[in-house]
Amino acid sequence: MKRKIVTMCGSLKFLDKIQETAERLELQKQYVVISINPHVLDRALAQSERELLGELHRAKIDISDAIFVVNVGGYIGDAVRREIEYAASLGKEIIYLEND
Repeated sequence: MKRKIVTMCGSLKFLDKIQETAERLELQKQYVVISINPHVLDRALAQSERELLGELHRAKIDISDAIFVVNVGGYIGDAVRREIEYAASLGKEIIYLEND
């Protein structure tokens, strides 16, 4: 049985909700979840590192069947909006935590 592969997208200010949702998707829906890794280094990221992380997140979307947008209170920031546009350009399914 092929399982749906889903990449999590959302603002890191909602990291707890992202992690909670990822666990629920795995346990209840049996999705293969590619989660978000928060920045924990004890220094600011260089521009080249931020660009690399963006590129790697797009690569995660490339290998996914869908993205799951954790839009608490309907919030979608600029970076997540770009991820949604990228996923849509590839014809990926876009699933939202909260629907308008």
